[in-house]
Amino acid sequence: MSIRAVFLDHASLDLGDLDFTALRDCFDELTLHDASETAQVSERLQGATVAITNKVRLDAEVFTNCPELKLVLISATGTNNVDLDAARAHGVTVCNCQGYGTPSVAQHCLMLLLALATRLPDYHAAVRAGRWQQAKQFCLLDFPIVELEGKTLGLLGHGELGSAVGRLAEAFGMRVLLGQLPGRPARADHLPLTDLLPHIDALSLHCPLTEQTRDLIGARELGLMKPGALLVNTARGGLVNEQALADALRSGHLGGAATDVLSEEPPINGNPLLADDIPRLIITPHSAWGSREARQRIVGQLTENAQAFFNAAAIRVVG
Repeated sequence: MSIRAVFLDHASLDLGDLDFTALRDCFDELTLHDASETAQVSERLQGATVAITNKVRLDAEVFTNCPELKLVLISATGTNNVDLDAARAHGVTVCNCQGYGTPSVAQHCLMLLLALATRLPDYHAAVRAGRWQQAKQFCLLDFPIVELEGKTLGLLGHGELGSAVGRLAEAFGMRVLLGQLPGRPARADHLPLTDLLPHIDALSLHCPLTEQTRDLIGARELGLMKPGALLVNTARGGLVNEQALADALRSGHLGGAATDVLSEEPPINGNPLLADDIPRLIITPHSAWGSREARQRIVGQLTENAQAFFNAAAIRVVG
């Protein structure tokens, strides 16, 4: 049987810098589409055994229209773009990628924390505006700088990624405290959120977005944080109530915030955090995961997942 695979949104992963040789060798034919609109999906998957997708949605109609489909490879961890129930009903195995971006996201998280602590965006903007050139002394110290050493970092989510961030923070001399997530069994080494927040100098989020964690950090929680505390979110946008965060920054209660994620991506319908008048806010465009090394690991895991499936020993199966 000829094995045909179709990558529906190849450009979401590859910037022309990745090696697909091993993945191509898994199939008799691999077709790459830069992107696929909803109306194109079923047509492009006709006769395909394997669908590869990152953000292109595979719903029940797709599985009905593509009876030869046997395997879906998700080039990410999240499974929300695949109807897992429909896949199961049609006998289609779904596999994702896991842990590929830990070094990339962890360093991005610390970069954001350091940028907030050192007021990097403010000093960069000041130099570009000519303020250092006009200074009356050798240095410009208009923006208060905070040392991370001796400060306390709170982590919400302490899996592979949260643990990596904790280790990096400890290398900077920070003390790390863990917070209890809603819906999770209580642990002696995890503090309830209301106990954690008043005692930390910075908070970093590394938990999944669920109905229990949506708006986990809202106006009440931000109010419990120390004046001048920092917030970093490299997890999911919906974890933080964005209007409440904008308000907390405008009021001056927080010392700064940085996020790599928003509740809608791309933010085509606007977002409270995109307003021009919010101080001490850094936004990066969901780029924390995107190092070449991390993206090549995804290709490697796609290859492993395909090989394991065809050897009747499927791995990283979801749903």
